[in-house]
Amino acid sequence: MVNLLSEMSKYVIIILVAIYTYLSYRVLGILDKARQGGIYTNMKLLIFVFHFISYAILFINLKSNWLIILYVMEIVSLFIIFGFYQWVYVNLSKPFLYNMVFLLVTGYIMIARLSAKTYYDKAFKQLIIATAALLLCLVVPIIIEKLEYLRHLGWIYGILGILILLGVLFWGVENYGATNWVNIKGVTFQPSEFVKILFVFCFASLLSRRKDFKYIVIVSALAAVHVVILVAEKDLGGAFIFFITYLMMLYTATAKTLYLAAGVAASVMASVLAYRFFSHVRVRVKAWKDPWTLIDKEGYQVAQSLFAIGTGGWFGMGLTKGLPTSIPVADSDFIFSAIAEELGGFFAICLVLICLNYFVLTINIAMRFEKEFYKLIALGFGVMYAFQVFLSLGGAIKLIPSTGVTLPFVSYGGSSVLCSIIMFSVIQGLYVLSQDRNEDGKRRKKQKEKEIPVDSEA
Repeated sequence: MVNLLSEMSKYVIIILVAIYTYLSYRVLGILDKARQGGIYTNMKLLIFVFHFISYAILFINLKSNWLIILYVMEIVSLFIIFGFYQWVYVNLSKPFLYNMVFLLVTGYIMIARLSAKTYYDKAFKQLIIATAALLLCLVVPIIIEKLEYLRHLGWIYGILGILILLGVLFWGVENYGATNWVNIKGVTFQPSEFVKILFVFCFASLLSRRKDFKYIVIVSALAAVHVVILVAEKDLGGAFIFFITYLMMLYTATAKTLYLAAGVAASVMASVLAYRFFSHVRVRVKAWKDPWTLIDKEGYQVAQSLFAIGTGGWFGMGLTKGLPTSIPVADSDFIFSAIAEELGGFFAICLVLICLNYFVLTINIAMRFEKEFYKLIALGFGVMYAFQVFLSLGGAIKLIPSTGVTLPFVSYGGSSVLCSIIMFSVIQGLYVLSQDRNEDGKRRKKQKEKEIPVDSEA
């Protein structure tokens, strides 16, 4: 009976997620508020049903009371998130919120499944950090709306970011080959995740001021310092994310193809130099090129990832029926492979489409602004999110060498999920700001129309 329920559930889950994915795109083309409201209700319901079925299958297979406690806590958290965000910010972007919650829920389910042998310790940590971050970030849109002077602090953001990265370079600890971690009384975190936020604010501020060549050279040098320090920490995934984010922000601000071409050329040169001077880069490239020959050594992680994806097929093995724990760091860098193995290729494709939808919504929000500072913030965070997703998925499916970056909102990691939620809150705050200003503009227009006297016939 248990096997039958597990087998049926994987098809039900795929159908639910496929419908959610369809609705997330369908709502983008609908302007009628009533029809939008119906779709939003269905999207929210699908998230709760997907969450319930997944935990029910986990419980009947693993038979742990900890899962009941975890499920109840997650349900309470979801109700708080939906309730508070929609109550405090009436004009928020609902599809943007729902996509973020869907990705979080997917992460909750997989982290719970992967941490069963350690009494779901990582699942509880992820839930607590994510919920606390979402509640604290309720004030972020208020800060964005009220504090206009944020756009004048570009150099401060940049210098502060560099100082933090230098501190990590000299006093950080090594983890997974990169010295980009800090350990304070047993609590380990990645400061570079929070520097991402300062980085985007810094260059949104600086690039919205001037566009002359001399100034651009100085600003680009500041961005290069961030990237070089990350390279020195051997955090090449982070360095690539920072570089691509700056390059796209620069191109958007200046609209000069020459800068884009120069950036692409610089990235190619940097990749060649990294391969030549960093042994761990050569190891990862070697493992990427032929993981099967090196399956007992450097290629083990990539090979296990590909085995997992291939074993899952289109419909997956079913929750708890695969062996995702055989993949090193399956709950963080390679969580996509674990998802593909147990929930299937169709689910994995839907997950990618939802990530793409999240990015599209971010770019749509960026395009709502005439003020370049706000536009560049939304675009910067959007590009940063999209490129991180690309690096994470690309490494898992052997499209590119593994870079050791997480899948935002889904992967386990307190620093990663906290940073992702702050970025989400900033973009959501920008959307609320644009909506409020749009409504104010409409009210002023109507007021002016009332004040204009209408000529009457004599």
